[in-house]
Amino acid sequence: MFQPETRKGCTVENQRDLIDRLNLTGKKLSKSHRLIADYIVEHYDKAVFMTAAMLGDIVGVSESTVVRFAVALGYEGYPQLQHSLQELVRHRLTAVQRFEMSSDMAENAVLSTVLKADMMNIRHTADAIDEKAFADVVNKMLSARTIYILGLRSAAPLAQFFAYYLSFIFEDVRLVAASSTDVFESIARIRKEDVLIGISFPRYSTRTLEAMRFAQECGAQVIGITDGLMSPLYRQADICLTARTDMASFVDSLVAPLSLVNALLVALAMKKRDDLSRHFEKLEGIWDAYSIYTKRENQ
Repeated sequence: MFQPETRKGCTVENQRDLIDRLNLTGKKLSKSHRLIADYIVEHYDKAVFMTAAMLGDIVGVSESTVVRFAVALGYEGYPQLQHSLQELVRHRLTAVQRFEMSSDMAENAVLSTVLKADMMNIRHTADAIDEKAFADVVNKMLSARTIYILGLRSAAPLAQFFAYYLSFIFEDVRLVAASSTDVFESIARIRKEDVLIGISFPRYSTRTLEAMRFAQECGAQVIGITDGLMSPLYRQADICLTARTDMASFVDSLVAPLSLVNALLVALAMKKRDDLSRHFEKLEGIWDAYSIYTKRENQ
């Protein structure tokens, strides 16, 4: 049976490329199993999202044969093999391949399909979250001098949201995003008393990884928020929180990551309850004085 290795207190698969693994084992498999392996190697971008029955129909074998194929590779069943493939190829998918994933979706099913996929992402995230790592992140943020929030490309709105609400809780929060200022100029003064939170999802931002590496070299604590244990952010961060982002098309699903960020904000606010309450009382006076928000008609 395939034995996973342990890292940072979590279980992750051996880092051997699964596509190579299928090629290497292909000669030892039966004829029908070889057909399945060859199809996965040549059409991995489509195969990883097929059920065992769908894959069997495409290849010309039974569903039970596909399940036995997964077992022959050392997995408990087909779902475990499928998950491993998805983790492996998620960051390889181009925008074109992502878009093609939704080409077979019926137009009248788009709304329910996307909403259900987002709900599943939140459910999987809740089931798999490392509560100890979550508590460690909260404690490190509470003890930081300066908190840097780094999110580029599709992660930029999430980073902006996170930094906006963190600024109510902490005095020194800095958003690092793509702008006229280079990322490295924005974190040039980072040091060991600080925390940098890097956020990225497939396709992972190279600049985010480089900035996280730079922050570590400066002695800062580096926290990652990403999609899974196979993410390069997981390997780069001192602590990493994961949230599922399985997408129904080329659009990144950030529902579960946003929910995770909300949980961090609420946990931090509870730790700083008294200070935050006084701060909001002051802000309410400022907001009323300068009509920052619309007022209800009955006021």
